[in-house]
Amino acid sequence: MGGADARIVRNTALVILALIGLRLVAAAFTPITFDEAYYWMWSKNLAGGYYDHPPMVAYVIRAGTMIAGDTELGVRLVSILLALPMSYAIYRSAAILFGGARVAATSAILLNVTLLAAVGTLIVTPDAPLLVASSFVLFFLAKVLETGCGAWWLAVGVAVGAALLSKYTAMFFGPAILIWLAAVPKLRRWFLSPWPYLGGLVALALFSPVILWNADHQWVSFAKQLGRAKIEDFRPVFMAELIPTQIAFATPLVFILGAMGVHALTWRRAGALASRVLIETMFWTIVVYFVWHSLHARVEANWFAPVYPPFVVAAAAAANLVPWKPRQRRLADFCLRWAAPTGIVMFAALIVQANTGWLSGYRRDATVRSVGVGWRELAAEIEAVRVRTGATCVLAPDYGTTGWLAFYLPPGTCIAQQSQRIRWVNMPEPDPKLLAGKLLYLDEPSEGVRPFLNDLFAQVTKVAQLQRKRGPLVVETYGIDLLEGAKGDVLDRSPPPEAR
Repeated sequence: MGGADARIVRNTALVILALIGLRLVAAAFTPITFDEAYYWMWSKNLAGGYYDHPPMVAYVIRAGTMIAGDTELGVRLVSILLALPMSYAIYRSAAILFGGARVAATSAILLNVTLLAAVGTLIVTPDAPLLVASSFVLFFLAKVLETGCGAWWLAVGVAVGAALLSKYTAMFFGPAILIWLAAVPKLRRWFLSPWPYLGGLVALALFSPVILWNADHQWVSFAKQLGRAKIEDFRPVFMAELIPTQIAFATPLVFILGAMGVHALTWRRAGALASRVLIETMFWTIVVYFVWHSLHARVEANWFAPVYPPFVVAAAAAANLVPWKPRQRRLADFCLRWAAPTGIVMFAALIVQANTGWLSGYRRDATVRSVGVGWRELAAEIEAVRVRTGATCVLAPDYGTTGWLAFYLPPGTCIAQQSQRIRWVNMPEPDPKLLAGKLLYLDEPSEGVRPFLNDLFAQVTKVAQLQRKRGPLVVETYGIDLLEGAKGDVLDRSPPPEAR
């Protein structure tokens, strides 16, 4: 490695370490989201699968809390640190596919300054380990291409298996790889080799705990997630959300570079055929499906996580390799120069806004309901009500509130979601003695007593109305009912829709 390349590698490493340090600081001070609280509860009861997703997110959180405790930083620690191997995988993928330290460094930095990677590794969801695993799928496929060594297919299988353990979206890697092999003449020989099939068996073996868990639970997780593909109506309005949300999650300048790169690779303006087709198939296989999905249902911005590794490699190729005309060259240079500063400013602004509301003048915004600002103070008030009333357990109507209660109330407090018990099937049932005593029910305030509570309890008494705030903004108001005299099982054990 020459002196210039060594300097590029060193500077790239320093930039990525600084970005990870920034995320760690933000993680320590930002209250967890309701999804994170839910997944944190999973991490206390590890299993082969869960109602919503495969188990990898629970293992990532468990590893972090073993190091830093049951804190916001502990929940997020390992997810953020996984950006280090992710960055290495992207760097090496770009270097192999398109050559040169500059393209490789650009790819690694561009991925880290996207909001999807910055916020997506800070806010721990299944997309965080999926993004890391997707980066290694691309890297190991690049190694197959570079070396022609069949053993690398076993590494591909490990990466695909890890991706499947993260989120079911990873199933699209199979078609993408098949299309790549079929579309590149020199790669078709692999269809006659045992190595790709052995790699597939490795992926299947890693994914087998999820299959076994589903087999033991009426295939409920598969039915829930794969059922999203069912078309029940035609609502193309959702398609209009795709591009704006992806521009935001990629950050505008990275999005422009990525779009330029995908266009250039399609028209053979950079790289060898096998490299171009690998990027294209890894990108378009998933994008085409989600565009189709948006014709009948909303597609969340974070669902595109697996396409970001090939997308940023395409962006780096656009910035460094493609022979653009002067006007396009100026655009590419502008985007490359300002992509990182723009991404960092957007990330910092989002964290400040989520925690304080300053940037909107304390008005409501998209982050206000999902990020648990004000929950620590609210939990202290709920605990005071519980102690005052002598309640032995706190009930909540949804998984998000249940997760927040579990995270912020004193450890050991009895907390349960009254409905949707399938979400907690891996966890110990609440102590029947605690459920037989006085209970608190936390929900949005209502005009009268909820009918189903009257059916379950002899006496229902409103005892408090509490608010969760972010500064002067009231985010949510909760009514608290004291429940006494249980008439039977207080938990609704109706089977989920997928099992009926």
